[in-house]
Amino acid sequence: MATLSTLLAPDLLTPSSRWTLLTDVNGYSGPEGSALTTQACKGRRFQLLDSHGERLWVQLLEDGYRCWIDRVAVLGRATLCISWEPTLLSTGQIRERLPAVLHWSERAEQQPNTYLWGGTTEPDMDCSGLMQMAFASEGIWIPRDAYQQEQFCEPVAAQVGQLQLLQAGDLIFFGSPERCSHVALYLGNGLYRHSSGKEHGRNGIGVDSLHPDNDDPVGRHYRAELRGAGRVVRCHDGSTLA
Repeated sequence: MATLSTLLAPDLLTPSSRWTLLTDVNGYSGPEGSALTTQACKGRRFQLLDSHGERLWVQLLEDGYRCWIDRVAVLGRATLCISWEPTLLSTGQIRERLPAVLHWSERAEQQPNTYLWGGTTEPDMDCSGLMQMAFASEGIWIPRDAYQQEQFCEPVAAQVGQLQLLQAGDLIFFGSPERCSHVALYLGNGLYRHSSGKEHGRNGIGVDSLHPDNDDPVGRHYRAELRGAGRVVRCHDGSTLA
């Protein structure tokens, strides 16, 4: 009889079975190739959807994100998850935890790191991976990708020179008029923390400014792409997002 201590074995790879990770794993965009799309840290849970060759098609339960993981990465490294329900915090409970979310992001910045597309475990993360992990550190699950995070949040009006409605812990969104492609965590006083790449950023986590008189090239670049802001007022329920 399977119990919570049952380790994932080849004969237990049945569709719809649920498992808890005992190690960090990479999530890929396809059944083959090395294109990283996300990562899942130890303790996260997934549901097996299908398999193809040496990879498994799974749904991460906390955020509903679907990806491919290497079969060998989880065999013997996950335990059976018989039941799982999302933790749904109230808006007030989320607000109380924001100082700790901000502190986590500061600690993440202080350790050596570089920008990693798809990175969602410490120390190397992408922009939305940093946001998701900062909130998850306090049991607040938000979607994986920046454009999903923008859709998930309660909108807050913000533009360069008009930041009075923003609160520390809000998310700042950047990109083109058509689509959000970057996200940051608002710190207050016009400053935000984000993980940005090499071309227009810092190749890792750093702090930049929304103030129009700030002449730093990274800040200038992202100010020109500011789309708006959003406030996390709910927790993800684990459903699949577009």
